Order: sequence, then structure tokens, then C-alpha cells
Amino acid sequence: MINFEEFSLDNGLKVIVHEDHSLPIAVLNILYNVGSKDESEEKTGFAHLFEHLMFGGSANIKSFDEPLQKVGGENNAFTSPDITNYYISIPSSNLETAFWLESDRMLSLSFEEKVLEIQRKVVIEEFKQRYLNQPYGDVWLKLRPLAYKTHPYRWSTIGKDISHIETASMEDVISFFNKFYIPNNATMVVAGDVNTKEVIKLADKWFGNIPAGENYFRQLPEEPVQSESRRQVIEANVPLDAIYMAFHMPGRLDIDYHTVDLMSDMLGRGKTSRLYQSLVKDKSIFNSINAYVTGSVDPGLLVISGKIKNGVSQESAEGEINAILEEFIENDISSEELQKVKNQAYTALAYQDVELLNRAMNLAFFSNLGDPNLVNEENSKIENINIDKILSAGSQILKKTNGNILNYNSIK
Repeated sequence: MINFEEFSLDNGLKVIVHEDHSLPIAVLNILYNVGSKDESEEKTGFAHLFEHLMFGGSANIKSFDEPLQKVGGENNAFTSPDITNYYISIPSSNLETAFWLESDRMLSLSFEEKVLEIQRKVVIEEFKQRYLNQPYGDVWLKLRPLAYKTHPYRWSTIGKDISHIETASMEDVISFFNKFYIPNNATMVVAGDVNTKEVIKLADKWFGNIPAGENYFRQLPEEPVQSESRRQVIEANVPLDAIYMAFHMPGRLDIDYHTVDLMSDMLGRGKTSRLYQSLVKDKSIFNSINAYVTGSVDPGLLVISGKIKNGVSQESAEGEINAILEEFIENDISSEELQKVKNQAYTALAYQDVELLNRAMNLAFFSNLGDPNLVNEENSKIENINIDKILSAGSQILKKTNGNILNYNSIK
């Protein structure tokens, strides 16, 4: 159970406080309600670009890292299709430094051409190294537009095309900042060895005078129900053939989300899963294979991915996967198998809650979904899943007409 208190400032900034006095450390986490799905199709990659720009200095603080390091703090950030998250871990005695740093860049981020050019080059180099020049690096650049035809999940957080970052103007950057990086589009969690009354004072002191912007209301297109299987075949200089299968599934708040998540664990989480046991251990068809869900807020994907052994054809490998999926749907699941993946899920949640930073990020994430207390309901949602729910979800999710297949072939 994660205990917390919450309040809001007059400018709309939501603040959550989680006290834990076991260690003299604190976390200040700010989640901005903006991800790559909020970008224009003609100007993608901006949410990720801002992840970098936010460390380029502000009007009063030219170096974000230097004053933080002087007081023993550290920071980082990440971008997803749904959110952008920034966090600082710091000795609790120096908590106000974190408030000062985060408030200054929310109020007055540095918009210097030099900073933009530096971070533009960093992002372009990341695009090339991680997505274009790395084996299998462009998988999601191919798989997303194959699976999504309408929803903006069809491009990756790095962007749809590298040219969008190359041609981003300062006017584009300032417009994006003013739309999304505002207090009424953010949730701040302060956690650890902190006092709620003191946090209220610090929040008002450092963030209270930041003006609110125009409220952002999403109006994203819904992805139509897929009615036929889709396939793309590509060749690249990779060591092994690979196959990627993506099935549409419910979003994070859907009643069936955790059911599909557990189903993916049965199929491909770890060495005791069905796919691994059969296709890696017993039949030696794949070098590796797994299954997972994207965890998207809007309807996401259940993904099966595997590296195929030399000498095994794509057709044979795909047929073996399909046979396991059909067997999964048509035959009953043992209570022991269901309990095993439930226990894995409980353990993962327990380990996650050990870290103060994880607790802070989860409170921010669920608050952004509408209710921070959802963080305390995960175990009960998992407990309520039964075999019938798993089988029902499998028959809907794993049908071939709901599948998108990427055959990734090595150049012979």
C-alpha cells in the first residue's frame, strides 16, 4: 500500500506527496501529459526532442546538472507515446534545490539557437545509432505503421522521419513548449523523507507564480478494428532471421488489460513460458523468443518476437508459433499455470515498490490516468483474473485477422 496526499495549486499543477522516512533521500518527479501521440504527423519526434532540450539550461540556470551534482543529486528523463517524465533523486536536506531547478525550466526554459542545434544533433545521432545503424533497430519504425493506420501510435517516440527534427524551427519548438510544458498539464510527485506541510510551502513558493496555459484536451482518432491480417517482409544485414507478430489489445484502463498482460506472460515470459519451452528448448527452432505488451494508455499491442535459428524457414517458424497460439485458445489452462504467472506479477510489483523512485513515477502515471490510488489496485485486478477470462481474451486477441506480421530476413 502506497500512502499519499494530494493537492493542486491555483495554476492547475497537481501535487502528490508520499512520505517515507526510512532513508534521508527524496524524489521530485514531474510528469508532463504529452507524448509522441500528441505530435503533428508532419512534425514528429518533438516530445523526445524536448526530453533533451529540458536539460539545455533555463533563463537563470545555464547548467542543469552542475548545481544538482554539487548537492549530491542526480536526474534523468524518459519519453513514451503517452507521457514525458522527469525526475530528480536528492538528499532530502537539499530538496529545495530540486524545486528551484524544475520550476525555473518550467517557467523559463532557455530558447537559444545554440542549445537547439546541440540537442538536435544529439537526437539525430541517436536516431541513426539506435534505429538506423543497429541490427533490428528499425523494427518499430516498420511495425508501428503496419499495425496502426489511424492512431498516432503509428510513429515511434524518436519520430516518423529524421527530417522532422532536422528541419524543426525555433518557432516550432517554442509553440510546442507553450502548449504542453505548463503547470496545468503536469503532475508533480514529491516522495521520500519529506514533510507534507513543507512540500505545500515549497510548491507554492517555487511553482505557484508560474502562469497556467490553455488546457489541453486530446481528440485523437480511434484505431479502427482490424479485419484482416497484415504482413511486411524486409531484408537487412542482420545475423539471424526474425519474426515479429503484433496483435491489437485493450488500453491501460480497460477491464481486460491485466488479463491480456498475464496471457502474454503465459506465452512468452521467461524460460518456463509456452513459446520458450516448445520452440527454444524442445524443438530448437528459435534462438530466443518472448511475448510482452506495450502497456499503452490507448489500445496497444501484444507482441511476440523471436530470432530464428539458421536453417529454419520463416514459414516453418511462423507455423510453429501459430500452432502454439491455437493450442492455447482451444485447450484449457491449468490453475497451476495461471497461479505461476500471477505470482510472477505480484513479485514484479513488490520489487517495483521497493524503489522510492518507482513509487513516485507510478503515482504520477496513475494520477495522469485519473486516479493515483489506482497504483494500490494492481494486485486486486490481477487476483480477479480467472481461466475463463484468459481464454476469452485469447480467442479475441490472438485471431489471425487481428495480427500484424513483420518477417525480418537476413541478407543471404
